[in-house]
Amino acid sequence: MSSLDIFTGETIGTAVLILLGGGVCAAVTLKRSKAFNAGWVAITFGWGFAVLTGAYISAGLSGAHLNPAVTVGLAIKGATPWGDLPVYFAGQLLGAMIGALLVWATYAGQFRDHLTSAEAVELKSANPGQVHGVFFTSPEIRNSVQNLATEVIATVVLVLAILTQSTIPGVSPDSPKGPGVLGAMITAFVVVGIGLSLGGPTGYAINPVRDLGPRIVHALLPLPNKGGSDWGYAWIPVVGPLLGGAIAGGIYQLAFA
Repeated sequence: MSSLDIFTGETIGTAVLILLGGGVCAAVTLKRSKAFNAGWVAITFGWGFAVLTGAYISAGLSGAHLNPAVTVGLAIKGATPWGDLPVYFAGQLLGAMIGALLVWATYAGQFRDHLTSAEAVELKSANPGQVHGVFFTSPEIRNSVQNLATEVIATVVLVLAILTQSTIPGVSPDSPKGPGVLGAMITAFVVVGIGLSLGGPTGYAINPVRDLGPRIVHALLPLPNKGGSDWGYAWIPVVGPLLGGAIAGGIYQLAFA
């Protein structure tokens, strides 16, 4: 596949991933949304379906990585050339920012109503801000070691589940450009499982651009009383998943290659 195919596929696929994933967070978080307070289960399934949709859309162009941690794991496995990593990363980050902008555009009225309420005005200096969960993750208990370990562990599960699909007869097509129909479904349900089981401590970024791209957009958007973008925590959902992807690649080489 060409660099243009990779960049285009990853940009579009990641944009859809963040649009639907951030969209379910907005739907549950913003008070004038019909899904307000739908809860954690709705969020976890929403993110799973977001992965599924983004993967199906982009698989034919770029292989549907949609996540730098996945790209690193596939490079260590030997399935992705190391020279392609910058193109994958650039498309993924751009797509994540586009997706976050589309979430804002879709819920513009709800953001405005939510952030001009008396509570939001009173807490306008909060860090992270009032609607941060729509854009980026934050921990329930701030402990850098624990938070980093949580992101590493959850990402190892995700990436190892993706890397080992090729070892299961019938899951991956003979000449795959992407994960294949069954592989994409398995990955989506793995994401749901991670959210339900391991997402409680940090909000399970498990994808550096899922967190960084929307965090940049949150910092730039002219949202009233939005509060801070919590840049002091931002390195953990970037470094943790990248480490997790690398560890998953190493486990694959040791145990499955």
